[in-house]
Amino acid sequence: MNLLSVQSHRTQLVITALSACFITSTLFAAYNAYTRRERRRNLNDDIIRSITAREEGSQSGFPMAEVEAPAEDTYIRANHIDGYDEDLIKEQLARNYAFFGDESMARVRGGSVVVVGCGGVGSWAAVMLVRSGVSKIRLVDFDYVTLSSLNRHATATLADVGTPKVGCIERTLKQISKWVEVDSRVEIWRKEDGASLLEGADWVIDAIDNITTKVDLLKYCHDHNIQVFSSMGASAKCDPTRIQISDISYTIYDPLARSVRRRLRSLGVSSGIPVVYSTEVPGDVRLLPLPEEEFHKGDVKELGVFNDFRVRILPVLGPLPCLFGLYIATYVICAMARKPILNPLPIKNRRKLYERLLRDLLHRESKLVCEQINKLPIDEDDVAFIFEDLYLGRSVVPPHNVPVRPQLLRWDPTKPLTLENCVVFEFREAEKHSKECFGIGDAKEWQRPVEVWGDEVQSIVEKKVAEVAKYRAWVGL
Repeated sequence: MNLLSVQSHRTQLVITALSACFITSTLFAAYNAYTRRERRRNLNDDIIRSITAREEGSQSGFPMAEVEAPAEDTYIRANHIDGYDEDLIKEQLARNYAFFGDESMARVRGGSVVVVGCGGVGSWAAVMLVRSGVSKIRLVDFDYVTLSSLNRHATATLADVGTPKVGCIERTLKQISKWVEVDSRVEIWRKEDGASLLEGADWVIDAIDNITTKVDLLKYCHDHNIQVFSSMGASAKCDPTRIQISDISYTIYDPLARSVRRRLRSLGVSSGIPVVYSTEVPGDVRLLPLPEEEFHKGDVKELGVFNDFRVRILPVLGPLPCLFGLYIATYVICAMARKPILNPLPIKNRRKLYERLLRDLLHRESKLVCEQINKLPIDEDDVAFIFEDLYLGRSVVPPHNVPVRPQLLRWDPTKPLTLENCVVFEFREAEKHSKECFGIGDAKEWQRPVEVWGDEVQSIVEKKVAEVAKYRAWVGL
């Protein structure tokens, strides 16, 4: 009986201890929950008071940032923003802290980003940068919100139509992050006087839709060692699986990227600029109607890349520019945290493809002159231009399929090998051309290319020659 009594007593003690622990933990959890609710309620009240004060003091119809001098050079500004608590900041950014850690998040929060172009791409990039902890951001755009902006803009509402894009973005950023410093500029970035707009930037995001300004900005950042990320064309595309990040030198099938790449190359910038772009080739896409006055300003082509992108009105499926902006924000945040996205996946083995095309062309040229050639008058960049830009990775022979085993070959054997006199074939087509036009193999006599392939192919080659002439004139070759 005594043994049973002792065991019963021990059991009661264990149960009592467990009950006490449970009650204590429950009370502790309830207290923490209450504290968090109070903090959130106070934060909500502070935000409402702040917004009300800004609206009452605004005379322009939209809120603009008042840039204050930082009290100290540190990423923690909580004590200088209405007593905002650092614990609340870390709670808001808890998932980012869990991903990056304290040291990397200190870099993100201490970083400064300039977004040039605040439309569908730039607005989404700006929102996600601030949601991820970036505490200092400058927004640069001269444009105003229109009704057609609402299918893709991250923050614009009906009430914002007719107001600057930077204004409605700033309002939303202030609602998301109480400690963020937003510098809104209703301005156009120009190379002549744009240095001040990029001052202090750790990263610049190029979301400009004007090709001349875009190239000027990228060239300026490259020359001044400013890290820049550029958005290529999201218009007239709908396949999100074709979006990717790569160096500007690896982009294909994107007419805006092609034009930017050519112009940068002519200015001495061939690589080193990360971009987001889509490999999707749009199908039957038509431009939206243009006002009659636009046609009086000059030649307005149907489909192509124009010097002034604001002249044309391309159809845009809203999610695509949004995704471009999210890709940019992800890349920049990881880079600021010093946990960069290593080796963004370009089209697989593209550089190796150019090397092989050049090597095979060298071999065929050696056969044509019946002696070993060590160097051709064109290089890998020229090969990329011919294959990607001129022939869009397709055979010159109808129906212009993507070659399984592509080959570059001199078109007219009586003329020297140049950009104009080099075409893309499938391997079997190249063998036929070598045999019947070059007399290589068991052919009894040579034939002219037009006799082998017909007038249609000859016409295509002549059109490509004209394109090369324009390219040479533009780059000064």
